[in-house]
Amino acid sequence: MENNKIRFLTGIVPVDSPIDFKESLTPKDKLIHKGIFSPDLEAYYYTLSDTKFEQFDIYTIKKLNGSWTKPQKAFFNSQYNEHGMSFSPDGNSIYFSSTRPTNIEGITETWHIWKSNKVNGEWKEPTFVDIPNLRKKLVSHPTITNSGTLYFHMSNLDYSEMDIYHSKQVNGMFQDAEKSSIWMNSQTGKCTPYVSPQEDYLIFASIGKQLDLMVSYNDGNGGWINTKKLNNKINNTGQGNPYVTNDNKFLFYTTGEYSKDNWSVKWVDIESELKNNKALF
Repeated sequence: MENNKIRFLTGIVPVDSPIDFKESLTPKDKLIHKGIFSPDLEAYYYTLSDTKFEQFDIYTIKKLNGSWTKPQKAFFNSQYNEHGMSFSPDGNSIYFSSTRPTNIEGITETWHIWKSNKVNGEWKEPTFVDIPNLRKKLVSHPTITNSGTLYFHMSNLDYSEMDIYHSKQVNGMFQDAEKSSIWMNSQTGKCTPYVSPQEDYLIFASIGKQLDLMVSYNDGNGGWINTKKLNNKINNTGQGNPYVTNDNKFLFYTTGEYSKDNWSVKWVDIESELKNNKALF
């Protein structure tokens, strides 16, 4: 426990009950969305928007001499909207969704996936991630695995028919996306996926009267089974934007009611729940 206090530079570390993570990061006139760490835990990135969801920006704080620095806009943030970021497992690429123009004929202006690579310790200018069959769709919240497969949610431009898709890489190029086969009792929309680097489990938000965080497990044949709602301590007021630390121990997620300003990033020790659910099949 004490080691985790040092790792996260915090006075309190959660066990089985979620607690807020760094409430001070959210100005009174803003809403906080997804929050993630770099794989080495040296930097924390998070999204803020206005209350009308018209402008999204990504900020970062970094460790310096045993403390967190003051927030600054992330190096890849632009005058457009940025959201849904995640690092590659090795920390040398960051993927995110953005409304910045691609300036490519045939690409609809909406949310698309972009990425930046770190070369010789320096982050390069972000580039557009082209998924051929989704050039006219809204694509957001990417997460990439050890195998190089990219997961994300996709919808029509009006946000209808939102679900989780994935795209495999061949020779460094992403292929046409396929809808991820996730077993559930009901047909419901899905969004904001997090997939473990090993692709053994998937956490996502199911879309209903509110968002609920679900976990599903890889069946070894490309499908996702044994889908379960995470416990009621986690699911209470609309949850989304899950992210799990590389050691599969702590879950970070966003909670809040859509029409209210009570949004926060919470974190909780998820290790035992992941193991218990996985052991059931």
